[in-house]
Parts: sequence; C-alpha cells; structure tokens
Amino acid sequence: MKHHLTRAINLLRCWGSYALSSVGVYHVRHLPTFVSVEPANFCQLACPECPVGLHQNQGSRKVMSLEDFRRIVDEVAPFVHTMQLFWQGEPLLNDRLPEMVHLAHEAGIYTIVSTNAQRMDTATATALTRAGLNRIIISMDGWTQQSYEQYRRGGNVDKVKEAVRVLRQAKDQTGARMLIELQCLYLKTNEHEWGIFRREYKRLGADRLVMKTAQLYDYEHGSPLMPSDTRYARYRWDAPTHTYISKRRLRNHCFRLWSGCVIDVHGNIRPCCYDKQHTYTWGNILQPGASLAAIWHSGQAESFRRNLLHRRASIPMCTNCDE
Repeated sequence: MKHHLTRAINLLRCWGSYALSSVGVYHVRHLPTFVSVEPANFCQLACPECPVGLHQNQGSRKVMSLEDFRRIVDEVAPFVHTMQLFWQGEPLLNDRLPEMVHLAHEAGIYTIVSTNAQRMDTATATALTRAGLNRIIISMDGWTQQSYEQYRRGGNVDKVKEAVRVLRQAKDQTGARMLIELQCLYLKTNEHEWGIFRREYKRLGADRLVMKTAQLYDYEHGSPLMPSDTRYARYRWDAPTHTYISKRRLRNHCFRLWSGCVIDVHGNIRPCCYDKQHTYTWGNILQPGASLAAIWHSGQAESFRRNLLHRRASIPMCTNCDE
C-alpha cells in the first residue's frame, strides 16, 4: 500500500518520542500520526457543555472547501494513518463530507466521523458508506426525547434512531465494513436509561456502544448533569477543599499531544481537541508556502510541548483533560 512504510516508521518514531517524554526527555523528530480536520465550525444544537452550542466562539459560519481539504490530504497522506473528520462543529453541515471521506479513503487513510445525526438520511448514509468511511460515531445522550433534549438541546432523538437504522441498511446493502458506534454520555439526565442502551443498541442497528464520562466546565461545586453515582463521572468530591476535583492525576506528558493535532475549518493548526476556546495556534496549513511538517516542528509547537513536560498544570486546557 502506498505510504504504508513511511507511516509505520513515523508511528514507531512517535512511540519512541512519547516514551522519552514520559521520563522528561524532549526528542520530537516524527510527524503527526493522526489529524482531526473540521469540516464545519457551527452546529444546529445548543449543548450546554459545548462552546459552539453556547455560542462562545463567535465568528462567521464556515465550511471547509473540497479544494482546501484535498490540499490537506495530499500533504498528510505520507505520514498520517487516521483522520477524524470532526472537531467542534457538526460535520454533516458540510454537504461535501462524503467527497472528503472518499478523498481520504483513496489516500489509504482510516476515516472517522462523529455526528449528532440530525441531518442523516438514506442518501447521506449511502454516500458515506460508498465513500469508504471506516467508522461513524452517533451521539445519542438519551433514549427518550425527554432525557435526550436535556443535553442535546434542539435535537430530535427519533432522527438519531432513524439515522442508525439507515446507516445499518446502507452498510448491509453494500457489504461495507464500516463500524457504526453509538455513543452516550453518562449524565444524571439519562442515568435511568443506561440499561436500555446496553440492551437495545444492537437491535437499533449499531455495532458498538460506548458509554463515556462527560467533560463538564463548572464542576467544582457540582453540576445538574453529573451522575448520582460519581463512579461514572470524571470528578470526585474532595473534602479538604469542599469542591469536586478531577479524578485523573495530571501527568507531565501526553500521548495525544505527541501523536496528533487539530486542523480547524480555517486551516489553523491547534495542539489538541481540548483547545475549545481557540487559545493556541501554531500556524496555518493553508497559507502559501506553509506545511504541517514545518508547523509541527515550529518554535511555538516546541515551546508548548516543553512547557507541558514541566508545567502541564499551567496550561488551562490541560487541567480538565482525561488523557
């Protein structure tokens, strides 16, 4: 397969670099092994823990052009093995998404799309399946409309269920190997339905169910979204401070930061999907003469990684991370 060897070598270098970073040694000679590319920077829902849903990242609505996406694919194909076609916006709001998937698939890149599925229909499901999509994640944070709309505000749970059904139909008709993943956040608003998800997801048409803990922003004094059983939350009560704190101990190394990056709808390179406030920009891949390789090894990128190796807690986006 084209680029198979260069990708394998790059991946080995990434693992080696990360192993060194875990003991405080900075040695980055590899390139990203995966990228998240944002097809659209807006969404039709108003989820309470999403900056896009809360309209915190104000600016013009934009979809990435097929030409810009092709340029990105051509550049990253020699070293990237996986491409996530999503970030903060809803990817199905870009009508060229199936063509984007096809371009990445033709380059031999494993493709993943995550969607709220409100725009999924038979034609879109068929187009994505035929384009060679490897995995699609359907977010469904409630089995009934009453629980679903507590988080997915403005959404319709019946549309999500129908989306899973038409994806299953398209997959079966084409014989595709696409993985259909149903994803549900552990929330207080849906905790009475967790058992239903586990019993019914296959009958709905999904191949896999993933139950995830939710990232919350104002969690220190609790949240109406935090599950009653905090074993299913990212946070625990800390008696000395009388606040909730993250369960995960913050370490001065991060595989996500060493292995990939985000390319937003404008072409800006961001260090990680947790940069939800658009705080950090290492460069822009779509600028004339720019390259991801140069940006990945730029002074800004190196400074950010070195800072993480010694003072990760000083980086705001890292303090509420589950990595």
